[in-house]
Amino acid sequence: MPGFLQVAYYYFFSSQVRRSIVYGDEPRNRLDLYLPKNLDGPKPVVVFVTGGAWIIGYKAWGSLLGQQLAERDIIVACIDYRNFPQGTIGDMVTDASQGISFICNNIAEYGGDPSRIYLMGQSAGAHISACALLDQAIREAKGEESISWSVFQIKAYFGLSGGYNLCKLVDHFNNRGLYRALFLSIMEGEESLERFSPGVRIEDPSIRNAVSLLPPVILFHGTADYSIPSFASEDFAAALQRLGVQTELILFDGKTHSDLFLQDPLRGGKDAMFDHLVAVIHAGDKEALAKDAMAPPRRRLVPEVLLRMASYISPF
Repeated sequence: MPGFLQVAYYYFFSSQVRRSIVYGDEPRNRLDLYLPKNLDGPKPVVVFVTGGAWIIGYKAWGSLLGQQLAERDIIVACIDYRNFPQGTIGDMVTDASQGISFICNNIAEYGGDPSRIYLMGQSAGAHISACALLDQAIREAKGEESISWSVFQIKAYFGLSGGYNLCKLVDHFNNRGLYRALFLSIMEGEESLERFSPGVRIEDPSIRNAVSLLPPVILFHGTADYSIPSFASEDFAAALQRLGVQTELILFDGKTHSDLFLQDPLRGGKDAMFDHLVAVIHAGDKEALAKDAMAPPRRRLVPEVLLRMASYISPF
């Protein structure tokens, strides 16, 4: 709670946050922008799709990441999307794609660099954003003309604690409380699991040309993640590498599903995942890298004793 209150104050009252920018016609087609204080030149952009078990996702869940990346001169766009039962997985992927399109076509108006856009998702958001990216690659490989954004506009994809092969996860989710009947309703039936499993679809020889269009992929996962086990990222990385996609898998020993996205950022100080993310985004920018080297440690937002207590009761 001490950390959430501080982040909530920033979210609602900071002039650096532009909330609920409309990107589409559906009620949840809104996004938040987190802008650096210094906008003296075009800034790199992270398009972020939040998690929430496909049911409780919300754009504000990315506010801590948005705040901390904005401190490093990186713009963050957190995309909202229809959750179940307002929509099913196809609607979520469509919304994410529309949000990505809006950023690709409009971010220059907010100080962003259209040539330095990165796509990132966490948990269910990693799955949704991976589906959107692969769908877009398939459209482009087919030569479809009515496209509003291109995979070539995405410099890299970051997947954090995601699940990419739903066929292997449906029973695990059922055992964890996301019951099979509910999950299959979200995913539009058992017959659609492969269609919405990027880890399965990329193995299809008929879309091999589409897979070759994918940007570099960086996957982060904790080895103590019981919500989505780390094999989900390991299997996806191995499949991508077999198919020639530039892929990096980074596993964090003993980290849970929420450690990398919540507890560690609230803890402040050194954070290997955050540092790697920033290093990839700022690669080749000597001035930004020099600023990163001089940046003060991130501020602790929650006492350690409270973080340890929270880890014992967290369902994730």
